[in-house]
Amino acid sequence: MSAFDARWMPLSQLRYACASRSLYDWLADNSSLTQRLIEHCSGTFEVRVRGQRWKAPLLSESKLLGIRAGEYAMVREVELLCNGIPHVYARTLIPKSSLTGRASHLQGLGSKPLGALLFSDPTTRRSAIEYARLVASHRLYQWAMSSMREIESELWGRRTLFCYAGKPLLVNEIFLPVICEHKQSIGCAEERSASFAIDAGSH
Repeated sequence: MSAFDARWMPLSQLRYACASRSLYDWLADNSSLTQRLIEHCSGTFEVRVRGQRWKAPLLSESKLLGIRAGEYAMVREVELLCNGIPHVYARTLIPKSSLTGRASHLQGLGSKPLGALLFSDPTTRRSAIEYARLVASHRLYQWAMSSMREIESELWGRRTLFCYAGKPLLVNEIFLPVICEHKQSIGCAEERSASFAIDAGSH
């Protein structure tokens, strides 16, 4: 594992990672994150595009996508905003080989939410979600916090490999400080004894 990448874990380990219960609920929810944010906003939901370019994924991302290390993929970076405030940083990676046929239009999403597209297509498939605690040395932390004024000691994120139109794409979702504020962390002992009836999923 690269020092710039996080240690990713399955849902079974997330239960013991001492994240706040409220944040755990966001991370482990298997419904559409886009739709949940719309309901959470009680106002205006918006997708703000930070950028879209061809670049080399992180090594662990390349492995998940089944491409060679250093091979470029299309990387789309967006912020999901509630009432003008960024709540989630999302980084989607799509190999060139996935941007063909019915999936070719993914290059031109603009500010349309990817989640709405993925969840509205009954043929979309996804793998189990992976989770990670991100700190300042991790690239995903740095990218997520690049437009934030306040510095956090850590962030939590998740990633899911989707199969859309028969083609793989990887979605990273990093939860920004505002979604976690005023949440009290629960201890490991309480976390272990709590009963969470939530299955893995993604946005």
